[in-house]
Amino acid sequence: MKKIKNITFVSLIFCGLATLTSLYSQASELTVPPSEHPVLRTIQQNVSHERIKADVTKLVSFDTRHTLSDTKSNSTGIGAARRWIKAEFDRISKQCGGCLEVFYQKQTFSGEKRIPNPTEVVNVIAVKRGTIDPNRYIVMSGDIDSRVTDPLNYKSTSPGANDNASGVAGVIEAARVLSKYDFDGSVVFAALSGEEQGLFGGKIMAETAIKENWRIEAVINNDMIGNIAGINGVINNTTARVFSEGTRYVETSEEAKLRRFTGGEVDSPSRNVARYIDKIADDYIPNLDVMMIYRLDRFSRGGHHRPFNKVGYPAVRIMETNEHYDRQHQDIRNENGREYGDVLSGVDFAFNAKLTSLNAVTMASMAWAPAPPAHVKISGAVKPSTTLSWKKPTGKMARNAAGYRVHWRLTTDANWTNSEYVGNVETFKLKNIVIDNYFFGVSSVSKSGFESPVVFPGPAGSFGDYQ
Repeated sequence: MKKIKNITFVSLIFCGLATLTSLYSQASELTVPPSEHPVLRTIQQNVSHERIKADVTKLVSFDTRHTLSDTKSNSTGIGAARRWIKAEFDRISKQCGGCLEVFYQKQTFSGEKRIPNPTEVVNVIAVKRGTIDPNRYIVMSGDIDSRVTDPLNYKSTSPGANDNASGVAGVIEAARVLSKYDFDGSVVFAALSGEEQGLFGGKIMAETAIKENWRIEAVINNDMIGNIAGINGVINNTTARVFSEGTRYVETSEEAKLRRFTGGEVDSPSRNVARYIDKIADDYIPNLDVMMIYRLDRFSRGGHHRPFNKVGYPAVRIMETNEHYDRQHQDIRNENGREYGDVLSGVDFAFNAKLTSLNAVTMASMAWAPAPPAHVKISGAVKPSTTLSWKKPTGKMARNAAGYRVHWRLTTDANWTNSEYVGNVETFKLKNIVIDNYFFGVSSVSKSGFESPVVFPGPAGSFGDYQ
């Protein structure tokens, strides 16, 4: 009897060790991709404030870039400016062996409040096609046009140094840096026109994207990214604002009804793009803190990301934190010792480069990651655990996908605070995490560890269920 007991005890120990070994073996099979990417630091460091300064100076030299200004001159007006931008994109493409597709997007507008006569609005676009998922696009945009006090005055000198030569120079510089790399998804560098007259360039591009079935993952609009001195007296080169819509503009009444009971008011795809940018700043951009502004744009004002939101694409605006209104939409003048006008002296080129690098690193990280998860769903009402599910991509789109990460945060937290890499599965249960107490999401992870933006379950957070 004693012998049997010993055998039983030893057997139990053996079985216990075998079970632990099995569990350890299963756990060790789940290899977590790396989360640190030195190449993103290289991209950040390669953005040059000297080149940006040269580009802003060149754009200012066209005297005015008003949408209604001269299109024939080679030295002044919007026509000369956009031809120079295209020439820069062409030059960058030539240096990388023709890696960029460079083209114009055009449409004529007339009878508008700020375009009374027929006027051709022209965007300049450069695309670096993705190698695995070329129909997925990450877009960086800036506005070519400038204006003075009267929005219809196309004759007066309108340098538009910060608004928005700083943004266009950032787009060109990002193209220089990122053209040296190949990405899974496509990256787009867009110099848009007609912003000051009614966001017409963005409308052209958004409508073209819909017509051509572009899967736009994010539009990052840059409008005034060079000023560090606010009219409030604050001088600050360490923060930037990111504006994003809270709920999708294209949400249906049925989707709104669902959201009322499941949440999603602060988890639109645009808002999760903003969170992504915030994390990139924390991890890769020295001495920069992102302020996520829970608003489509500045109070009662607009920007070129809005036309993309209007047709359902995730889009945000990056800009300086402290604006100087004497330097926006002003005739150049001196009144009682006070200087007005958007001139070169109002641009801090190191800050301009810092925000440009934020764009470049964000675009690279997104483009190297797989597409955001599709068909993300959640369940767990009146249960002790929460289950998330999604649909994995197939074919070429799955080539670089390693797995998925589930995320959760308290409903009062601004950013995702908890996450777990769960491997290449289509469903995962978070045990003993009650669905009522948190917000949840899922992101895709590449084999090299690049991660997509987080997708909130249901239509409120969907980036487009294309897979």
